[in-house]
Amino acid sequence: MSAIEATHPPVAQPQRMTLRLIGSAFVAFGVFLSGFVIDEPAPYELWMAGLIGLWFILGLRISRSVAPLLALLLTFNIGGMLSLTQMKDLATAPMYIAVSTFLALTAVFYAAIIEDSHKRLPLIFNAWTFAAVATSALGILGYFHAFPGAEIFTLYDRAKGAFQDPNVFGPFLVPPSLYLVHGILVGDLKKSPLKAAALLVLALGIFLSFSRAAWGLFALGVVLLIFIMLLKERSGAFRLRVLVLSLAAIIMLIASLLVALQIPKVAELFSARAQLVQQYDGEHLGRFERHRIGFTMMMERPLGIGPLVFGTMFPEDEHNIWLKSLTSYGWLGFVSYVGMLLWTLALGFRNLLLDRPWQPFLMIAWISVLGHATIGNVIDIDHWRHVYLLLGTVWGCAALEVRHKRERRRHEAA
Repeated sequence: MSAIEATHPPVAQPQRMTLRLIGSAFVAFGVFLSGFVIDEPAPYELWMAGLIGLWFILGLRISRSVAPLLALLLTFNIGGMLSLTQMKDLATAPMYIAVSTFLALTAVFYAAIIEDSHKRLPLIFNAWTFAAVATSALGILGYFHAFPGAEIFTLYDRAKGAFQDPNVFGPFLVPPSLYLVHGILVGDLKKSPLKAAALLVLALGIFLSFSRAAWGLFALGVVLLIFIMLLKERSGAFRLRVLVLSLAAIIMLIASLLVALQIPKVAELFSARAQLVQQYDGEHLGRFERHRIGFTMMMERPLGIGPLVFGTMFPEDEHNIWLKSLTSYGWLGFVSYVGMLLWTLALGFRNLLLDRPWQPFLMIAWISVLGHATIGNVIDIDHWRHVYLLLGTVWGCAALEVRHKRERRRHEAA
């Protein structure tokens, strides 16, 4: 069982509770830091490295329910280590695999602390929301050059907030957006204006990232969230509330975007980015042709070609998580990664409609994992920090369900 257990000499109960509260606050701060990744290593890596070590020293354990996630992610990274043997010049490749391994450990860590106490889920998602609003505000201010030096928060006239790339910045904002949408639909209406204001900041940040993946992820996420909520709740009054508030939120978002499109600079870039297939997608050695060539080439290279090598052979990197797992982690990594994602989605789907305290968080995380797997067809997500947080959330909630059923059977047998 995952638990923080007293060591010898035993810690007094009040002291133990204080340590747990401090530890939970440190976790929330780590999640908050995930919204600020301008340089690498980012403060997030440094903080989480120390935090993970401290928690496991204090007794955090990996349960049987979480162990498969650890095994699959470690196998994935073993594939990456094997791919290094195919490289003539290692350069920064070992560091790349080291970061991958560290991020894998963060997913397992999040799963373990969530299993230890589901009460950490609100802390985690609130911290994520605060970080998202802050970094989105920076991206918006940077896009409109609100102060000297604000352009540091943009790239190629696209908002990127405190991230290196708009294509990571935009998707990072989506799960907190879903969290706010859920809060508006089921929460106290008196608090809805504040949540709606925060949602507007996030929606504008997603829009100004001009990331087609982020746009699609946001749209898919909101539609699935509303659908699952309507499917789960049988009350006609609740369904009516969800539909009315959803319609109001959609109208508000559309109105805000129409206002933004009145700015010529915004309208021009939107018109260019809104095209489903860009020139660099369909041209010679464009994204889609690189995918075809890459998959064909990897059929003859079971160990892959090594991290970051593909981009030296072609004009750009893979921009496809399935191809990326083949080139950088080999066949072993590909099978492990696909297996891990399918297992994650199956676990979440099985527990999606159960009436549990952690169900809203599982629902948001599961929808987001599904959405990220979908956009993985056109972008690399293997080093996105928040993806590992989402994976850990789904597995942590699944472990909570296993423990809940075990305790219920024990209670019934007593």
